[in-house]
Amino acid sequence: MRKLIVFDLDGTLAVSKSPIDTEMGSLLGGLIETVRVAIISGGKWEQFEKQVIRLLPQGIPLSRLFILPTCGTQFYHYKQQWELLYAENFTSAEKEKILHSLNTAIAQAGFTIIQTWGDQIEDRGSQITWSALGQEAPVDAKKSWDPDFTKRRKIQSLLDKLIPGFAVNLGGMTSVDITKEGIDKGYGIRKLRDTLGIAIEEMLFVGDALFEGGNDYPAKEAGALSIAVRDPDETKRVIETALACLHA
Repeated sequence: MRKLIVFDLDGTLAVSKSPIDTEMGSLLGGLIETVRVAIISGGKWEQFEKQVIRLLPQGIPLSRLFILPTCGTQFYHYKQQWELLYAENFTSAEKEKILHSLNTAIAQAGFTIIQTWGDQIEDRGSQITWSALGQEAPVDAKKSWDPDFTKRRKIQSLLDKLIPGFAVNLGGMTSVDITKEGIDKGYGIRKLRDTLGIAIEEMLFVGDALFEGGNDYPAKEAGALSIAVRDPDETKRVIETALACLHA
């Protein structure tokens, strides 16, 4: 069994932008009691607080849990309280270039979006995210908008030409994440290695977007043993299996 188990968040531990359920909270709590755990996501810190941290069982050793928002460009660890270890944010000039290029790509793609829920573009400091239907879109609407990734791959292709030197990855159900070049979940895996002193070969990564072009795929490319899951229910079965092995 690996020394560190790393999870994606949306689509893996929880339904997109939703809190983990009671069963997942209990399973994660049991896992954290037994082995070190990390969560890497394109989301910002506040999403981790809302979706995971406040729903974990009381009394678990949070010092064994590591939170990496925006694909690892930020790193939080627990020492009596949650502390930010580092943040690698965009410069003002980089943000301006990305936002201009993103708006250009959206216009060139020619999609007609009838309804949105909340802002489509979110500045997360070290990552800029475009959510086609808005940050607060309901899950059912998101599921039906781009199930085969065709629309977002078109945006991704346009952005690759407009902003070379930046990484463009597909996240969640309707999102496109833009970070500095080389900043992806593979980068987060390497930061975990360097910060915690755990070899990548001793890590296990669990995610729902481990296909080529998915935002979990770089973790696999980095060398972490990876398990692809369809949804949080399948992740629960993975955690149950891991706990059984750890307690054997």
